[in-house]
Amino acid sequence: MIVGTARIRLRLNGNQSLKGKRKVIKSIIGQVSSRFNCAVSEVADHDLWQTSEIGIATVGNDGPTINSALDKILDFIERNVQAEVVGSSYEIIHLGSE
Repeated sequence: MIVGTARIRLRLNGNQSLKGKRKVIKSIIGQVSSRFNCAVSEVADHDLWQTSEIGIATVGNDGPTINSALDKILDFIERNVQAEVVGSSYEIIHLGSE
């Protein structure tokens, strides 16, 4: 089993409140989760209204496929006009001896 994880740091330019931030982040999380069938959650900066960090996890049996999926997710988020990606990191974890 191979697990792919990503942390994506976002800046929400022009956002003026936590309520506005939550609306944008909830929209991004919902779109990514349904489109790519992966787990997504806001993992940091919960009380800051112009930055956010989301975590993504996906599971599969092929490393290049997982890496490609994470690349597609990042590309999708970068094309989102509501938030700017200011940083990202990936990790591919091989579990088990198979």
